[in-house]
Amino acid sequence: MPYVKSEIRSMLASTIKAIEQNPPITVGDLNYVVTKTCLAFLKKNMIVNYQSYNDVIGALECCKLEMYRRAVAPYEELKIAEHSDVY
Repeated sequence: MPYVKSEIRSMLASTIKAIEQNPPITVGDLNYVVTKTCLAFLKKNMIVNYQSYNDVIGALECCKLEMYRRAVAPYEELKIAEHSDVY
């Protein structure tokens, strides 16, 4: 999980709020927003090399893992409690 300094969070707050108020509707929309965000990051940092692409892909992978840990795993535990475990 990224621990972002409060001044950076404040800077990004309006962007996050806009997305929360008008979230992507489809998975394709979500893919578009994530892709454009990654491309904007790369453009702003003006570093186009293997390492920068690798860093962005690493950040996406960590986002995926954190979502699984924080949201999916507790959901799975709830469903195991409701329906019993398959293992």
